[in-house]
Amino acid sequence: MTVIKPKVRGFICTTAHPDGCKASVKSQINYIKSRPHANGPKKVLVIGASMGYGLASRIAAAYSFNAATIGVIFDKPSNGSKCASSGWYNTAAFEEFAAEDGLYAKTVNGDAYSKEIKDKVIEIIKQDLGKVDAVIYSLAAPRRTTADGTVYSSVLKTVGKPYTNKTIDLKTNTVHDITVEPASEPEIEATVKVMGGEDWQDWINALKAADVIEDNAVTVAYSYIGPEMTHAIYADGSIGKAKDHLFETAKNITAADDGIKAYISVNKALVTQSSAAIPIVPLYISILYKVMKENGVHEGCIEQMYRLFNEKLYGDKVITDEECRIRLDDLEMQENIQTAVAAFWNQIATDNLADCTDLDGYNSDFYKLFGFGIDGVDYDADTDIQRTIPSLS
Repeated sequence: MTVIKPKVRGFICTTAHPDGCKASVKSQINYIKSRPHANGPKKVLVIGASMGYGLASRIAAAYSFNAATIGVIFDKPSNGSKCASSGWYNTAAFEEFAAEDGLYAKTVNGDAYSKEIKDKVIEIIKQDLGKVDAVIYSLAAPRRTTADGTVYSSVLKTVGKPYTNKTIDLKTNTVHDITVEPASEPEIEATVKVMGGEDWQDWINALKAADVIEDNAVTVAYSYIGPEMTHAIYADGSIGKAKDHLFETAKNITAADDGIKAYISVNKALVTQSSAAIPIVPLYISILYKVMKENGVHEGCIEQMYRLFNEKLYGDKVITDEECRIRLDDLEMQENIQTAVAAFWNQIATDNLADCTDLDGYNSDFYKLFGFGIDGVDYDADTDIQRTIPSLS
């Protein structure tokens, strides 16, 4: 038993609070339970299921449609002296609540890029579910090891030329200019290998070859576009090249003419472990939070995934833009929202941060990723840091 406090190093928190994570998962479940539900899939595989959009996807599928879910995670349990990862605690809590509510939930822990993990998932589907009818691909990893042993690492860089704009140092709460250098061609290729659609395609191919995916299944992967001010580092940068490949992969999966439909869901900018590491983006998000909250249209991961499953993907029809993308960034990209964000962006400086941003909201969401700052949790109490994921024990 120990008292757990947040310890931040770089862009991550190295500790996680099991009771806080459990309370956060419960809150998300309660939100989905409180909403009206469409008719949706009953057997769902979520690849990248332990945090953020992936966790919210699993919760939304399970509690919107009473769906059986298999989650693929890559998380560490407690070793007795150190905390488990927040994703481990989230998954332990989800499985506990799912069992209480009579919902099937199993988890596979390991490298989702590997054939070993794909084979394990396929074995579970064959034994327990027969076939899945939805596959959510929500991986966000810094590196990937391919079957031949090659390790590819992604980079957060521009393409073609350097880009200079404002950013924020979250340690000192100071605004300054930053110049992001362009990626080399090998770096771009490596980023596409890690964050593009190759592994998504591999998963679908493996599920089809094993005959464990329904002919009319739907599969969704997540992306982001954002406003012009972020395009050089995101939409047009090395990450953007990977997301372009992801989009082309969606077309290829659908074009296979076997009934499986693949979609890209363009989601809203939110505080995640990934977004916190991207230059310029945290400052943009902190302004966006202020504007969207003032306009009553702010959403977190669970609200976004509720809309995806119940309004965009499984309503009367799939609602997409002209490129066949599902736009969950529709509220973020409203003209009045972006006009207000741009006005704050043009005037923001260190001395007016409080007036131009919701930095408190940004920081709160960051700590909540790791189970801290959750209402109703006693953070001064001793806590058992060892929690089990039932399907892994």
